[in-house]
Amino acid sequence: MNSHAPIVSCRQKTAGPHHHLWNNHGTWWFHGTLHLPDYTAERRRFNLKTSDLHEAIRRRDAILAKCGFLTTRSSSAE
Repeated sequence: MNSHAPIVSCRQKTAGPHHHLWNNHGTWWFHGTLHLPDYTAERRRFNLKTSDLHEAIRRRDAILAKCGFLTTRSSSAE
């Protein structure tokens, strides 16, 4: 990975397949913290535009893959 690319934070007190997912009134969202090369951080939220948990996990994994980061807590961990 490019050393100048943002890094998605993966710190969480408990492990689980729903990391970075948030259900807001029936719609799943991705939320996470991007750590930027200039040592700042930005919280980002993306509407995953689905009410289906399995589809939300698939879309979350696609976002993490695009950032060059996948956790061991993927949809196959369920």
